[in-house]
Amino acid sequence: MLPSEYQHIRYFYFLGIGGIGMSALARYFRANHYEVRGYDRTLSPLTRELENEGISIVYDETMGDAPWNSQGLTKDNTLVVRTPAVPDDEPIYTYLREHNFTILKRSEVLGLVTRQKKALCVAGTHGKTTTSTILAHLLRQSHVGTNAFLGGISNNYQSNLLLDEHSDYVVVEADEYDRSFHHLTPYMSVITSIDPDHLDIYGTAEAYQESFQHYASLVQETIVIKKSYSEAIYTPSAKRSISAAVYTYAVNEPADFYADNIVVKDGSITFDFHLPATCNSPKGVQPVTCTLGVPVWVNIENSVAAMAVAWLNGVTSEELQAGVASFSGVYRRFNIHVNTPQVAYIDDYAHHPTELNASISSIRRLYPNRHIVGVFQPHLYTRTRDFADDFAQVLSQLDEVILLPIYPARELPIAGVDSQMLLDKITCPHKSLVPKTELVNRLLSIDQKPVAIITLGAGDIDRLVPDIAQALAHAN
Repeated sequence: MLPSEYQHIRYFYFLGIGGIGMSALARYFRANHYEVRGYDRTLSPLTRELENEGISIVYDETMGDAPWNSQGLTKDNTLVVRTPAVPDDEPIYTYLREHNFTILKRSEVLGLVTRQKKALCVAGTHGKTTTSTILAHLLRQSHVGTNAFLGGISNNYQSNLLLDEHSDYVVVEADEYDRSFHHLTPYMSVITSIDPDHLDIYGTAEAYQESFQHYASLVQETIVIKKSYSEAIYTPSAKRSISAAVYTYAVNEPADFYADNIVVKDGSITFDFHLPATCNSPKGVQPVTCTLGVPVWVNIENSVAAMAVAWLNGVTSEELQAGVASFSGVYRRFNIHVNTPQVAYIDDYAHHPTELNASISSIRRLYPNRHIVGVFQPHLYTRTRDFADDFAQVLSQLDEVILLPIYPARELPIAGVDSQMLLDKITCPHKSLVPKTELVNRLLSIDQKPVAIITLGAGDIDRLVPDIAQALAHAN
């Protein structure tokens, strides 16, 4: 299961085990009979689940004065897996380095896994998690089957990891942060978008695009890319290094794979999925009429990309239809928590201007006659600084904007960059900045009805979702 140089490994130790990608890997190695342990700063619902599954975890508050309790783990029998979210000066990380433990990034370990199976990877600035989860579901409920490492909790399976010992496939979310996806060996890949992000790592939009071009050169068999981004990836100079076949996908415009005849009615969305001509069917394959299990406009595009890769790997038209209809979404990807004639409440992970625009557009389509309120928690000082004008322009489309303080994650504050700076740029006349502790009461004070409220962001805003949903549901 691991290359020969790691055959001596008996233990895996995960630094930052509570992360969504780290926890999937931890579950994978435990399922493959390794002893798995880990560290995280704080207890969370996900780390509690891992502990219930038999994985031992220590936290900052339980470590005491000792930065490391080996419990039989040594540099000779243990592989340490680290997420970039763990800072260099973390005491336990410092201890492991000083005692010569083998330490790999999460992306490097995931890369080892992708070399053992046919890796179906999903890359892009946004849309990765939903698209990869749809793809995994399409394969899982078909005769093909798959393993999967997901960047979110699938509502169908209540997990971020799918295992199938009989399948040669593995679905992987290909993360561009810190050039992580360069460690993968993709058999096929979707590329959903290449809108610049993570400029704290890449520096320029050009470097970000070049990183995707290099990733495309790693794909062995087939690339399925959103049509509007194909020229940016498949440039004359990049063509020389890209050996994979390239297909395009789109919505409401012809491409190799595309959707049209879209009907939004009574809370449902149907569309026709068009497939390209093949040697066996030179005039093209009959369109497949699909109904979205999660009727959100952006999921048309995500489903087209996922269906394209699934079809290329043998999933039948009938299985595609059934899979799209039975897909029930991903935790924190446009999850509807309250839906009454007076109040709708939706939570979404969107944290990039393009993602925010897609979410706001979707809620407008679903609730065209309601007062739309967006609650946004900016994620990272650098992202807020780099895209402040874009964030302001998108958020100004809302009827009302509520900002929370910036969630810093791995970053230190930057002078002059805060939520007030962003609020000042927003032109929406109804706008405010509130602390997290006052958010529920602020939402209950909204007297515009009917109202649709959406919480947005990649920080810890999700911790507020249960209280918001309960308060709004009882207020009706």
